Amino acid sequence: MESLQDRVAIVTGAGRGIGREHALLLAREGAAVVVNDLGGAGDGSGSDYGPAHEVAAQINAAGGRAVASTDNVADWAGAEALIEQAVTEFGGLDIVVNNAGILRDGMIASLDEVNWDTVISVHLKGHFAVLRHAAAYWRAQTKAGKAVNAAVINTASASGTFMPNPGQANYGAAKAGIAALTQVAALELERYGVRVNAIAPVARTRLTLATPGLGAIFAEEVAEGEFDAFSPANISPLVAYLAGEKCQLTGKLFAVQGGAICLLEGWHTVKTIETGGPWEIGDLTTAMADWA
Repeated sequence: MESLQDRVAIVTGAGRGIGREHALLLAREGAAVVVNDLGGAGDGSGSDYGPAHEVAAQINAAGGRAVASTDNVADWAGAEALIEQAVTEFGGLDIVVNNAGILRDGMIASLDEVNWDTVISVHLKGHFAVLRHAAAYWRAQTKAGKAVNAAVINTASASGTFMPNPGQANYGAAKAGIAALTQVAALELERYGVRVNAIAPVARTRLTLATPGLGAIFAEEVAEGEFDAFSPANISPLVAYLAGEKCQLTGKLFAVQGGAICLLEGWHTVKTIETGGPWEIGDLTTAMADWA
């Protein structure tokens, strides 16, 4: 694997689960890491400064470099402070891994406004707020004549992309938005030397264990010595690769689980009908009869 020596990384939601594995691996590969985690419950309620500080302490005890951040990425000022902390503590910023997320599932007919807004805020706004302030930093570096070779890895999901899940209208909509944000950001930030990709991971986390219909699958025990396909550690090597200076991929979305990585593509044309003039409703009834 390409070394990440002397690169500076931010990982959000890094106190537990997949984010924790990202932070630990990036640090082992030589990156200085800002371990960000508000420390809330799986539904985003409350806060706990412990998880971020514990992961940072673990990295430092192993000879790496890390500091903890408990800023709320869904807060505009909090996201800005996170970028500033990386620059102040380690002298720059090269890698942003947007991973923080929560779940507040509910069927559309009963989903309330607060649970919709909160999930959209943590996932979609949280990704954008961190990305926006990081992009402003990289733009300023470029304008100052400094060479930038930076990487952003966003976290989408099967829900909202290739496997919509009933009960996750808020989560799925946010994750679909993150996939679109990734493609737009890749186009915009290329001029500043920044690559932007996204992953759709499948792994055992607090969120997947709490997902109806999936929790029992992820909770299945693995015999000692057998490959654990749902271990969150399986996700992080792809993130480390995408974070490397030599990687040229940008604007991509990857599904990743266990030992499998799939390159995904979005909406594409599968059928077309045309007319030489205005459509008549009756014509559409006939022409689209087999589209169901």
